Amino acid sequence: MLLEVKKEYNKKILKKITPQRLKNIALYYLKRFETSEYNLRSVLKRRIDDYAYWNKEFDKKEAYRWLDDLVKDFVRLGYVNDERFAEIRIRGYLAQGKSPRYILNKLKEKGIDEDLANKLLNEQEYDDFESALNLAKKKKIGPYCMDKNLRKERRNKDMGVLIRAGFDYDVVLKVLEFDEEE
Repeated sequence: MLLEVKKEYNKKILKKITPQRLKNIALYYLKRFETSEYNLRSVLKRRIDDYAYWNKEFDKKEAYRWLDDLVKDFVRLGYVNDERFAEIRIRGYLAQGKSPRYILNKLKEKGIDEDLANKLLNEQEYDDFESALNLAKKKKIGPYCMDKNLRKERRNKDMGVLIRAGFDYDVVLKVLEFDEEE
């Protein structure tokens, strides 16, 4: 089974990389995902590197020039827009109950400028407490624990979940002391 998967993967990367093929790969990727300039560049660079690994006579430097031209064209045409990508991601992460620290780190991983990410995050209506409550509800911890008797026993575990999610200690304490019936 694993050998079949590897053969199938090799067939994909053994197709010759040309400027048109690179463009087709990028368009297919963009059809499925909203992405940042940095991320698109890394996806395409990985494809070039994979092809060059199997074809030693392939000129990677020339392919990287094609890649640069292609990404510049896509940015100019609006197919790739870091600000749009960041806005979409921020809204999604906030809906999931993620902390600002988590969101900024994820955007940084995708190559979004820190100043842009901070600006866009500050434009959103956001409340740390509400976001932490959303996460607690999703994870069924703290005030949303099914068994109220276990709530005190699980307090440290619940606290760990919220702190690892990037919320400040004060916010975590407020969430764990929150009672729905109030």
